[in-house]
Amino acid sequence: MEVQGSSKKMIATQAEMVEARVPIPYRDQCAHLLIPLNKCRQSEFYLPWKCEDERHSYEKCEYELVMERMLQMQKIREEQAKLKKGIHLIPKTANV
Repeated sequence: MEVQGSSKKMIATQAEMVEARVPIPYRDQCAHLLIPLNKCRQSEFYLPWKCEDERHSYEKCEYELVMERMLQMQKIREEQAKLKKGIHLIPKTANV
């Protein structure tokens, strides 16, 4: 399944996320990495020095999604600024 506006595809299915009890706000393109991370956390009793590889890959995926959204927003702002430049609300003859 592909998410509109994102270069990453959804790898985890809805059924997999429901079965793994992934909270709804975390069901994004990185959920396929969160599922094994949560399993590892539970099996290791949430010890912070365990599951480092899984946590790193999940956090990297989330970081890439945030950076992608920031770049998209920057492009939107640039397009809006170009449109704004072209629109003059007060005609230049009124400033005489």
